[in-house]
Amino acid sequence: MKIVVNIPAALRQYTGNNSEVDVDASTVEEVLVKLDLLFPGLRAFMLDESRGLRRYVNIFVNEHDIRSEEGLKTKLKDGDQVHIIPAIAGGS
Repeated sequence: MKIVVNIPAALRQYTGNNSEVDVDASTVEEVLVKLDLLFPGLRAFMLDESRGLRRYVNIFVNEHDIRSEEGLKTKLKDGDQVHIIPAIAGGS
């Protein structure tokens, strides 16, 4: 299945400046594994030591937050778009 992963500007330095990457995956977890094979170390930015999604990283499948679905086990279908959105903090 072809899944389109949208890479935010904050992570493009790890993906050779790619804004989109196509992977073959059936779950969000598999997407992260495939991304890490293509771009070693990227998964560590998104997952904590217990292999759970870091709290400052949000992942959406199409318009649905995976935290309100099945988390990393969220199933994908051909043509789905996965959006990785790191939280940005700052200001006063």
